[in-house]
Amino acid sequence: MTAVVDTITVAITGASGSPYALRLLQCLLQAGRRVNLVVSDAGRLVLASESGLTLPSKPAEQQRLLLSHVQSGEGELRCYALNDWMAPMASGSNPGRAMVICPCTMGTLAAVAAGSASNLIQRAADVSMKEGRTLLLVPRETPYSVIHLENMLRLARAGVVILPPDPGFYQRPQSIADLVDFVVARILDRLQIPHSLGVRWG
Repeated sequence: MTAVVDTITVAITGASGSPYALRLLQCLLQAGRRVNLVVSDAGRLVLASESGLTLPSKPAEQQRLLLSHVQSGEGELRCYALNDWMAPMASGSNPGRAMVICPCTMGTLAAVAAGSASNLIQRAADVSMKEGRTLLLVPRETPYSVIHLENMLRLARAGVVILPPDPGFYQRPQSIADLVDFVVARILDRLQIPHSLGVRWG
């Protein structure tokens, strides 16, 4: 097995957009990354609704199901419970290189903006910010309220990458998968992970 290059924390919350999360997970594992994954309870419900994937509550069972579902490559997947305060990303001594919340609910975004840390997703995001690591949020909501926009502005000013899942159409997408890949490609670009998802402009 190829040595794991670095660790990316991925969190899946209850916003619509689980296909983005599953494709991102697949691409990270195929790129040989170690992924520390945590899924909220609402995220599990949305996964079942949108992707037909009924994710168990126990992390070990989640790991087996997801590895089978995404047909992983050379990377490693480690799943953690939402209340697992002993998970590596809960501490600044072991936060991983970057964190992505995809999709990100407005509730999670607001909690991160407020510095809340009432679960592992929020704590890991707080750790990423305080350690100066890359934190990328994929907020899925429409329309945005003034409060949503103010929270995003506050986070952007703190160095957080706000990357709404807004696919472009200049590549003339032929399928939903093409639209998903467009967004995932932008995420991978910000993580500085090489990929071949689509043709670049020019």
